[in-house]
Parts: sequence; C-alpha cells; structure tokens
Amino acid sequence: MIFRVATRQDLPAVLALLADGGAGAGGAWGRVGDPVPVEAGGAHERAFAAIEADPRNELLVLQDGDALVGCLQLTYIPGLGQGGRERALVEAVRIRADRRGGGLGAELMALAVERARGRGCGLVQLTSDKRRTAAHRFYERLGFTRSHEGFKLRLEP
Repeated sequence: MIFRVATRQDLPAVLALLADGGAGAGGAWGRVGDPVPVEAGGAHERAFAAIEADPRNELLVLQDGDALVGCLQLTYIPGLGQGGRERALVEAVRIRADRRGGGLGAELMALAVERARGRGCGLVQLTSDKRRTAAHRFYERLGFTRSHEGFKLRLEP
C-alpha cells in the first residue's frame, strides 16, 4: 500500500471513489469503480487545482498496485483555540466498496491522523451524516468521540 498526495491523473479514480455508493452506483457515472470522466477546465478540475495549490489542503489517496482503493481530504484550519495550534478537518473519506471491511479505512485514518500530528495539529475533527450509523461506529472504534451537533446551510446557485 502506498499513501500519498493525489495527482491530477488520480482525479477520475478519486471521483469514482466519491461516487461509490451514491450517484455513481450504476447511475449517471456508470459502474461503481469506473473512472469518472473529468471535463477539461470543469468544476472538478478547478476544485482539484485549488486544493493542490493551497498548502492548507491535501487530497490523499491509498494506492494498491495500480488501483486507488481509498481517499480523503485533509484541511488544516488555523485558530486561536487548541493553544493556537491548527486543527485538521477530515472530509470525503472513502474506501472502494469491494475493499471495505479489511482494515483499509482504519489504516487510511491512522495515516491521516499521523500526518496531522506531524504538522502539529491539536485536534482532528470530522462530520458524518446522521444516517451513517456504521460509519459512526467505525470512527468511535478509532477513538473519535461525539462532541458537537453539526449544522449545514446549502447555498444553491
């Protein structure tokens, strides 16, 4: 297994991981696991370029041979809390459906936590949809605790 920062060439496979179990599960993006087409200069490509250019953002992947089997995004947030130390926000955690249950998610999260610790972060935080009870049990097994109630406000174009 290789844990590394994603490159632009990884974008179709990362989008497939993000779609896995959602719109891409036999839906608009084809079979689960198929690379997702990326429109040149489109929204996904612009978002990836912004993440790549920002030293406070990292899109990280877990690679097994030629295949990407996991991904997540880490965003480092400066703040006055935590003694002035950054906090790491974990987003978009995915393990390929056919590889779940074998410990890869725990490995991916442990690597991300170590990366945040190595950067000097005082806290790693994440949110999870209230309906994803299995994911909540997974995060609790990793030592995360439920501490806050989250809120979102969708901004439609």
